Amino acid sequence: MNIHEYQAKNLLKEFGAPVPKGAVIYDIKEVLQKIKIFDTSNLVIKAQIHAGGRGKAGGIKLVKTNEDLIKETSNMFGKILITHQTGPQGKKVKRLYIEEASEIQKEFYLSCLVDRASSKIAFISSTEGGMEIEKVAKQNPEKIIKTKFELKDEIADHDFENIIKVFKLDSKQRNQAKKLINSIFNLLIQRDANLVEINPLIITKSANLCCLDAKISFDDNAMFRHPEILK
Repeated sequence: MNIHEYQAKNLLKEFGAPVPKGAVIYDIKEVLQKIKIFDTSNLVIKAQIHAGGRGKAGGIKLVKTNEDLIKETSNMFGKILITHQTGPQGKKVKRLYIEEASEIQKEFYLSCLVDRASSKIAFISSTEGGMEIEKVAKQNPEKIIKTKFELKDEIADHDFENIIKVFKLDSKQRNQAKKLINSIFNLLIQRDANLVEINPLIITKSANLCCLDAKISFDDNAMFRHPEILK
């Protein structure tokens, strides 16, 4: 079972991971009421479908005024999004997620999953945030760091260092990264998930880590489409 982005972010927040403030919208009539929680008018509207590639298909829009917000949410509700993962039939947008826009300084990729071939926990980290990890593995395999270890209560310091070494973080960000990595590890174990993927994990203009997009899967078959990434 895959869950929507907003559901994944709610879980991440529950486990202490940093996520932008957001609200799920089921009806256009809810929009103006639910945006009262935000501290800015710079917002991102995201179609909630079980497929990647939403942005290229018109399923992600940045707005700066309430007028544009109403216009774009109205256009997106009920729209059929066709991406490389939906097939030609596409998927109908039945709910939206609105969140505060983030000022991005850097983008990374981070995931935690169960590697069934080795029966170990695996972390995948890369500087190529925002890209599909399969594409990175094919085009720039040297930019992917794989960290595997036996299931245990805590992540060892040397494993943590290996996970983050490609990110080149400062001391404040290292502390944030340790909390985040423990959060997604605990989420994976305690909620019996198969995959927790943060793509992208960003450094904001204020130099803080934040989970900009997230995917959590509970499906036994929800491994990477190219398992050789984990070899």
